[in-house]
Parts: sequence; C-alpha cells; structure tokens
Amino acid sequence: MLTVRDLTVRYGRSVAALHGVDLDVPDDGVLAVLGGNGAGKSTLLRTISGTLRMHRGTVAGGEVRYGNRRIDQLDPAAIVGLGVVGVPEGRQVFARMTVAENLRAGAIGAPASKRAEAQRRVHDLFPVLAERASQRAGLLSGGEQQMLAIGRALMSGPRLLLLDEPSLGLAPRIVQRIGATIREIHEQGTAVVLVEQNAVMALDVSDHAVVLEVGGIALAGTAAELSASEDVQRLYLGGHAESDAAAERQVAEARRQRAGVRRLSRWGG
Repeated sequence: MLTVRDLTVRYGRSVAALHGVDLDVPDDGVLAVLGGNGAGKSTLLRTISGTLRMHRGTVAGGEVRYGNRRIDQLDPAAIVGLGVVGVPEGRQVFARMTVAENLRAGAIGAPASKRAEAQRRVHDLFPVLAERASQRAGLLSGGEQQMLAIGRALMSGPRLLLLDEPSLGLAPRIVQRIGATIREIHEQGTAVVLVEQNAVMALDVSDHAVVLEVGGIALAGTAAELSASEDVQRLYLGGHAESDAAAERQVAEARRQRAGVRRLSRWGG
C-alpha cells in the first residue's frame, strides 16, 4: 500500500532528520514505528501526510509512494483525498467546536453519501462521542479527546490511518482501550501506521514493526520478532514499565496469551 525508499529529510540546513529510510506498509496489517524522542518518527509521518513543509522541512532525497503514485510532493488535502489520513500528536481537536462539529469537519471532502455510514462507524467504535455530541471538545477528558481525534480522521473513510503517539499522556486503562480500538479499525479494513514510544502497547497491537534511531532504521521485522529482541526489551519496553524485569513479564504474558489462542485453535480444529 505504501512504500518509502531511501528517504532523507532535512529541516533548514540542519543535519538530516531522516536518512536513507526504507519501509513498506502492507494493506493487511498494522505497522508500529518505535523510537525515542528525536528519532524521526513524527518527521516520517509529516512526510507521508504532506505536512512536512508546514514545519519548514524538505525531502532532500528518496520518495514516498502510495500505490503507484508518488505523494511526498503533494498537498496534504490531495493526500487525504487519496485515502491517507493522519491523527497528529497531542490530539489537536477544535476545542471551541462541539464533538459533532469536529466529526463533521473530518468529513469535509468525503462523499456526502458516505458520511452517515462513517459517523455510525465512529459512534460504534466510540459510543461516548455520541453521548457527548453537543459538548465542546475542549471540555472532554484527554482520553475522550484522543477518541475524537481518531474519530474525526475516520470520518473521511481512510484506507491508511497514520497515528502519532495516540497513548501520550493517557492513563494505562485508556491506553489499553485505544490499543484495542486500533486493532478493531484494522479488522474493519483500514491499514494503520502507529508511531509510539509506548512499545508495550504498540507491539501488542501491531503485526510488523520498525525501530528508528537517529533518523535511520535500526531494526525491522514482525512484532513478535521485535518483542523477543533483547535490544528492544532493554531499550524500549523497559521505558514504560517499572523495571526491565517488569517489561519482560509483560512480553512473556503476551506471548503466553498468543500461544494459548494458537493451542485452542489447533484443539478446536
């Protein structure tokens, strides 16, 4: 669905924020992009979504293709029209507008015949948005604002959804809810690129993953392979647990659950 080849991005005359990045986004999965602050994760999403120029960035080399079309030089609205829609870091909802008005804003440009269906999908995923339809977005909790930001993006009916740090600043219970919703969105037919520092959640909901370090791809593979990597466990999983041991316990528990599902499937067959 999406290919990135030899991508190099700069801000002004500074050192490249991304250099020589290659990755592929399949149309049948969730791709997690992991890395610390300054690794280039948000820059990657800005390049894909066409908003890089708004941050005074430029593509100095390489390209981004969606299907057979190069998109890294397109206007953001044109990219949305192709079916690639982003949810920015920090949610960025229209605080003075109501929940319903935020959702309608997300549907601008979408065919009128599909807006009612898109709204039903959003309300099914996030029932609280139907309950808060007339409430100003700025009065929602952080978790509700994140749901609104995702729902607003879904109103345009994207084929590829770009999520930038959706767990940022949220309570663990809400993070679990957001993670489960990401899987449900994918199961409904939308591919997802998930940029996250919370590697535990990201690897739990993704099929494939890459690790960005200082603007380049350091590791790539299936989510299971990266979960089992000692480097990932030490450098990333431990960052969202009380200790490395706690992170390893979370990974081991996730493996046991997946293994249990596989055993039940074989027994049932």
